[in-house]
Amino acid sequence: MLRILYCGAAIAALSVGFAAAPTLAQDGDGAITIGADVDAGTLDPRVMRDTTAYRVANLLYDGLVELSPTLEATPGLAESWENPEPTVWVFTLRDGATFHDGTPVTAADVVYTFESILDPELASRWRTLFTPISEIVAADDNTVRITLSEPYAPLLSYLDIGIVPANLVEGGTDIGTQPVGSGPFMLANWERGSTIALEPNPNWWAGEPSVAGIDFIVVPDNTARAQAFEAGDLDLIQSPLSPADIQRLADETDIVADIMGGLGVTYLNFNTQDPLLSDPQMRRALAMLVDQETIVEAIYEGVDVVASSVLLPSWPAYSPDIQQPTFDPDGAVAILEQLGWSDSDGDGTLDRDGEPLTLTLSTHSEDPNRIQAVEYIQNVMRGAGIDAQVSISDWPSFSGAVQNSQHQVALLGWLNLVDPDRLLYGQLHSGGALNWGGYANPTLDGALDRGRTTLDPDGRAAAYQEAAEIIADEVPYYIISYQGYQVFHTPEIEGYEPNPRGMMRSLMDN
Repeated sequence: MLRILYCGAAIAALSVGFAAAPTLAQDGDGAITIGADVDAGTLDPRVMRDTTAYRVANLLYDGLVELSPTLEATPGLAESWENPEPTVWVFTLRDGATFHDGTPVTAADVVYTFESILDPELASRWRTLFTPISEIVAADDNTVRITLSEPYAPLLSYLDIGIVPANLVEGGTDIGTQPVGSGPFMLANWERGSTIALEPNPNWWAGEPSVAGIDFIVVPDNTARAQAFEAGDLDLIQSPLSPADIQRLADETDIVADIMGGLGVTYLNFNTQDPLLSDPQMRRALAMLVDQETIVEAIYEGVDVVASSVLLPSWPAYSPDIQQPTFDPDGAVAILEQLGWSDSDGDGTLDRDGEPLTLTLSTHSEDPNRIQAVEYIQNVMRGAGIDAQVSISDWPSFSGAVQNSQHQVALLGWLNLVDPDRLLYGQLHSGGALNWGGYANPTLDGALDRGRTTLDPDGRAAAYQEAAEIIADEVPYYIISYQGYQVFHTPEIEGYEPNPRGMMRSLMDN
């Protein structure tokens, strides 16, 4: 039973600049309450698109493997696996695993899950991660055999995606709103825009979690979420958070704080299909008007790190020698002049052939730091003679527009970057399902293909370094910062192991 509470202090703080915070729910039976920045769009793991969905689905569903906080593949539904040939993987499912409706999890469910993800009709954003699978078969009820078209280095890192019940989905059950997984928790209640309440699964194969439940409370504004935590209405909050709140909470002695490097980036996505942005030199000039240092140090107050390329420092492929364009307004103006843009009529705005240089920067309303960042970039660009406009909309509208390539330059982020392939292949390969900017470069495609298929670590690093050099030169993406990860919780939560992916499974025994 949910008891509805109003967090007066947190809501009052929103009287300027933001809509009122939603009602906060807290479980009177001792459930752990977690602040979420957005509501889940769907709880079908095959088509989930947002961070909240990913974190909730990780509790509702089991994958073949579970990734540890150090990104090691550990047994999930698969109790063991072997790789007898470079292109063959055999997974043995554990006995006794059942879905929430009591039906056994079988190899047929695993096969159905991946075949449906690979079906273009489903339009799964994860499809690109599994296209190297040429065949997946159930050798028997407990054995799954995956055959690859070629060796695929990051495969295990992606097999934590939730397995769905084939019979229910085929029978018409909408697992996006009525999720049925085999994970440690089950959906108890979902109030759209407010609360996703989970209860422990008494029949989970590893034993029923001892925690009474986990409730995700949607509080879109970062500061309101931090204030709700301080007011006692939330037990745990994590990135994204406002820098000032991070610094304040980190100094509190009665709060447990974990601050670490994350597995995410904040970046600019250039729509290379837009006529204005199709020239790499134009994109390079615009990148040179992005003052990373000020954005990271003044707006994000140092909780992130200035990025040098698309390669994260935690990846073995990282090289400090690879450098994307840096802040250089004079150099940017010089490039624009070479491209034929000039202030021909003296009004302060560059034009070419009678057309002003107009550009729209966009981001979403739920993150005030991203709003400040695009507004700051807008001011710098205007100082260089660009008629820069800003478009701010809520996350569903913004993300929908970007995913349909209805943007020019969008500021957003990627999380859960467990491997270079996760950031680069789907997003920047010409055939990538997440290539919303429409970028295409055959040489880059070749490097990304080699990064996937090369099993030798040094060979993989070389492939991704080649890819990073191309991206730094042609700038389809501009990485503003490497994100930090922060989580704060009450001392009553014991034994919690922070996970830079934001996963919550270590809460099960509280």
